Order: sequence, then C-alpha cells, then structure tokens
Amino acid sequence: MLKRHNRPNVQVKRFPKQLCLSISLISSALFSTSLFAQTFSYNEAEQYVVENAYASQAQQALQQASQLEMEAVKYLGLPRIDLNATAYSFHSETSVPLESSKRRLENSLTRGFDDKLSQWENVLPPDVIDQVGQGFDQVVSDGLNKVPNNVDVTIKDHDVRTSISMVMPLYTGGKITSAKQIATIQAQRSNISEKQQQDSQRFEMIQSYFNVQLQQQLLNASLFNLNAMQEHYNNALKLEQQGFINKGQRMQFEVARNNAERTYQNAKSNLRASEFSLQNLLKTKEDLNLTTPLFVNNTQSQSLDKLLANYDQNSSLIKKLKMDTELANENIKIQQSAKKPSVFAFGEYGIDSKENWIVGVMAKYNLFSGIDNNKNIRAAELKKYAAELMTERTKQEVENVIYKSYSELNSSQTSHQLLTQNIKAAQENLRIQQLSFKEGMGTATQVIDAQNALSALKSEMSINAYKYILSLATLLQSYGSIDEFKLYVNQPRTDYIR
Repeated sequence: MLKRHNRPNVQVKRFPKQLCLSISLISSALFSTSLFAQTFSYNEAEQYVVENAYASQAQQALQQASQLEMEAVKYLGLPRIDLNATAYSFHSETSVPLESSKRRLENSLTRGFDDKLSQWENVLPPDVIDQVGQGFDQVVSDGLNKVPNNVDVTIKDHDVRTSISMVMPLYTGGKITSAKQIATIQAQRSNISEKQQQDSQRFEMIQSYFNVQLQQQLLNASLFNLNAMQEHYNNALKLEQQGFINKGQRMQFEVARNNAERTYQNAKSNLRASEFSLQNLLKTKEDLNLTTPLFVNNTQSQSLDKLLANYDQNSSLIKKLKMDTELANENIKIQQSAKKPSVFAFGEYGIDSKENWIVGVMAKYNLFSGIDNNKNIRAAELKKYAAELMTERTKQEVENVIYKSYSELNSSQTSHQLLTQNIKAAQENLRIQQLSFKEGMGTATQVIDAQNALSALKSEMSINAYKYILSLATLLQSYGSIDEFKLYVNQPRTDYIR
C-alpha cells in the first residue's frame, strides 16, 4: 500500500533489512556528530570572521600603520634641532719655499743699510762708505745663503668640537601643508579600506554560511525523495508479487529509486565541500551546527530610488575613489610648490669653551634642475582628471549592481510565494496519483513524476531562498550597509526554510 508524503522526515515503512540497518547507522552517526558539533548562528559566524580573518587582521595592521604615519608628520614645519659633535686628528707634511723670501729680505736689508749709510757722506770719506756698504752686503748675502731655499714643515692638530644647530622652514611653497594633508587623507582612506575589507569578509561569510544551509536542504530533499522512492519500490514489489503490476512497471520504480540514491550521494558530497569551506573561514576542524536557516523576507524595507540617491554617501568604494581624487589634488599642489622659493632660518651655537655662534636666513630658488616642472604639474592635473572619471564610471557600475540586485530581490520574493503555492499543489497531486495507482487507474510513471516534482519544488525553494540572500547581500554591500544584513534575518514577516 502506498503512503502519503507531506514532509521530509516521513519514515519509510517495510524497508529491506539492509537499508534499515544503513539508515540506522547514518542516524547514529549524525546524532553523535551533533553532540560534539560547534554551534554557530550567522551573527556569531560574522563576528568571528570580521575579527579574526587573516585578511581583516592584515588590513587592521595597515590601518594602524597609516595612522602612525599621519602622527609622524604631525609636527612637520617646526624647527629641527640637532646636537653635533666632531672629533678630529690632523697631520700634514709640506715643503715651504724660502728663496724668494730670502731675496726680498736681502734687498730690504741692503736698501735700509744704504739709506742709513748715506747720512754719513759728509762725515766719512766716500771710499770708506763704499767699503762699509760692500762689506755689509757681503755679510747679508753670506748669512742668507746659509738659510736653505726650502723648509719641510709638519703640522699636527686634534680637537673635539660640539655644537647645537637649528633649521626651521619659514616658507616652502606649500610642500609641508600638502604633506600633512596627504598623510591625513591616507589615514582616512585606510580606515575606509578596513571597513571595505570587513564588508568583503561579511559577504564571503554570507555566501559560505548559507551555502551550507542550502546544501543541507538539498540533501534533506534528496533523502526525502530517496525514502519515498524506496517505499514506492517496496510497494511495487508486493504489487508485482500479487499480480497487480508487471515487471516493467516495477522496474520503473527501481530505476527511479536508483536515480534518487545517486542524487542523494551527490548532495552529500556537495554538503561536505561547502562545510569544509566554512570550516576554513571559521578556522576550525570541528563539525558545525548552524542555527540560522535560509530565509526570505516577505516585505522590502527600502525603495530603489532611495538606494540610488544615497549610495554614494555610504559606499566604501566610492568614498575611496573620492579620496584618490583628493590625493591627486594635493599632488598638484606639491608639483606647483617646486616652482616657488624656499626660505629657512638657521643657527648654530658652539658649546665648547669658545662658545661661537651663528644665525641667519637662507632663501633658495631653483633656476634649473633638468626637470620640467610645468609638465609635472600638467601630469598631476591629468591624474586628478582620470581619478574623477574613474569615480563617475564606478558610480555607473555600482548603480547597475544596485538596480540588478534589487530586481533579483523582488523576483526571488515573488518566486517564493509562487513556490509555496506550488508545493501545496504538488503535495495534493502526489496524493491523488498514489490513490489512482493503488486503484489501477494511474501509472507508475505518474506517481514517480509527481514525487519528483514535489522534491524538485522543495529544492527549488531552497535555491530561490539562497538567491534571495545573495541578492540582498549584494545590494547591501553595493550600498555600503552590509553590516545591517543580520537585521534582515530576524525581520518580521520572514519565512524560514528548515
């Protein structure tokens, strides 16, 4: 006698002993596994992956690095003060020429003596004066000839000198201001990158978490179908033995049972693969017990017009692109500053015993460096223009994604309502086909088709719910509010697929 199947956990009656033993072992294994499984709701899984994922930790490190770099240039523009210390030892050997000095000295002495001697012309006879002059010249010449023409000199010295120096920029053409602003923008951009990375982790978790739930539902549906086909096959065997159906009709049920078992094995393999992927995300090797089922919200909480009007204020991607434009603008200012003069104040004070000091102001203006500053400025302006164009193009792409995901969201909600009605109709059709076959008015093919149709609808409902979840996640991520996804799980008027 054929039985009615209205829910997946219908028990199959009159199984062969081997099948009963297999199902008993599977049930025992699943029961013992659930005792040691690690329980995760979606909220718990999301929180874990956002805080502990390798990519999230890497982005947090980069964000902290950008923050430190911003703080590092906070006081740029204040005086730079250095303590200088110099220790040196000096040794030099040189040869000093004396010949020209000797000649100059000889001429000087001779002229000086002649001038003095001329004062005695009226007192001494001329021949005496000549003899004295010649004698003096000879003495000077002989004396200087004893002095070498070159002298080797060795100079040695050593000392330790200390001082304090100061350099302070007075005017740099805007370089310092732009450098500070760039560091600030990069720190803010890094904060947005961290949130963007967290949003990516959330999206990946949504895909993986609810894919496991989808594969579990597909496994349940295939198991339900397998059990039903097994029951149909068992009943067909008895009807064949009693002569109500022929062997060909019974073999139709056998083929359907075998196809159902093949589908069940494939579903089980897909479930294991999806669980392995989720375990990797959660960094665990333990079995998982997921408590948040697939769901479909029956109402839409946001309008498409509102989403398209405000997404650029929330989207992390658009915010980053706008900051890229700001960075390009600061780069223009830096390139322009290269054409302006720089003015610095400087000073140095020696802290040794002499206490020497110096203060002053230095101005520098580049006349030629081999670099065309005008072309650098133009290049920076083109980069800013390109950043603006890329921002506008990305806005178009985000708008397309929002529109498409919003449409798919509504389509999934409509499909869910229709599938719910179709499942009720398929259950009633299966009941009718079973009765018709029992009374000899229907065929085995009709029963099998009705059973397969019901199983396919249940699988399709699970797949549709997964599509709804992915469309919702895509919509929220494009809008910049995927962190609100968990609110939709517990939203009123929500259907859960368990």
